[in-house]
Amino acid sequence: MEGSIRLNTERLILRGLKPGDTEAVFKYRSDAITNRYQGWVPKNLEDTRQFISKVASEIDQYNSWFQFGILKKDNGELIGDLGIHFFDVEKFQVEIGCTLAKSQHGKGFAREALSATISYLFRDLNKRRIICSIDPRNVNSIKMVEALGFRKEAHFKQSILIDGEWFDDVVYALLKDEWNR
Repeated sequence: MEGSIRLNTERLILRGLKPGDTEAVFKYRSDAITNRYQGWVPKNLEDTRQFISKVASEIDQYNSWFQFGILKKDNGELIGDLGIHFFDVEKFQVEIGCTLAKSQHGKGFAREALSATISYLFRDLNKRRIICSIDPRNVNSIKMVEALGFRKEAHFKQSILIDGEWFDDVVYALLKDEWNR
């Protein structure tokens, strides 16, 4: 399956990130305050170019990240990205995560993009289990994944090292037979 995969929702288009997205991605990803719970915040355009260049060009490739760009249908604006980590050698499990521009928070875009992606992963790629790794201080993201049906499975104390500081991590999961959308 090629990286040219596109998902459409009522208000959004999800398509693979490409080099031409560098400036837009840098604009929302470099906001260190909004993205304080993210493991990566680019310091310059070159960081963002490298990030995009490392994204898998094809979806569902073991040991890779595929990154959807999230675009608004009404104006084509790139407002965020949604990553899928294909970490399971047996290809039954994936990890997902979403980053949205601060100006787009609270409008339901992340939930809409995640819902479409979850349906795609279960229906078209026949995944069995999807996980999310979230900083426990990120209350809004936790509320959103719980509303999507994810359940908390683990809380790891000081398990992630970012810029010399240790952070907790909570893992949420959703099984295919629990998804009813």
